[in-house]
Amino acid sequence: MLQQYTVLTPEKTLVEYRIAGLGSRVFAYLIDLVLLIAYMMLVTYAATVLAFLDPGAATLVAAVASLAVPFGYHWLFETFWNGQTPGKKALGLRVRMADGTPITPAAAFLRNALRIADMLPGTYTVGITAIFFTERSQRLGDLAAGTIVVHEGTNKDPVRLASGLTSEQHPLEHLLPDIRGLTLEEYLAVKTLCDRYPELPASVQQRMLKEVWMPVALRLKIPEYSNIHPVYIMEALVMKYAREKGFL
Repeated sequence: MLQQYTVLTPEKTLVEYRIAGLGSRVFAYLIDLVLLIAYMMLVTYAATVLAFLDPGAATLVAAVASLAVPFGYHWLFETFWNGQTPGKKALGLRVRMADGTPITPAAAFLRNALRIADMLPGTYTVGITAIFFTERSQRLGDLAAGTIVVHEGTNKDPVRLASGLTSEQHPLEHLLPDIRGLTLEEYLAVKTLCDRYPELPASVQQRMLKEVWMPVALRLKIPEYSNIHPVYIMEALVMKYAREKGFL
């Protein structure tokens, strides 16, 4: 069973993750279970009240909530919270694809759809056994979806970026020189770094700025600004290039 897992990122950089062990995953699950139980208690109370008005509707609400919510809870949180549930967030855990990239909605769906198999014969015996005997501590859902659970590293200088490309002009585009010399390959490399920058360990962030961004900035004669984080300039470059090339 590995404790450290090294992957080659799309930026051609080695990033090391610490695999989450059984203990931390169990505690995260227990936190989520407490939240689910609290939610189900509210649903039960609501269904009880509704039963006085419409017994059929109350039965339907209780059935849907008891079947769909436990699955939907993990799937939706892992999809929209980038691989975390409240329990995982509290324990500093995150689900990632095995190549280190963020979990996809399809992978989140599959790993949680197979949670039923991991729970067999009712006490998570299959899932726990798989975690013990697989190299990357993966339960069946992880093996099928190609995901891993890792301890989330913390960055001392997090950078909050825009949510994605838009047709609007970036507020820092006026700081850019003529970018007609930017190649498609350079654009894709800078865009990928922008997309993944907040999730990379701090040491890798600095290395990637040096290896990916600085050569582009020097060639295009983009100056450094002491009061502006370089990633914001990268983001402005990506948005301007995409708009000028008709990618938006």
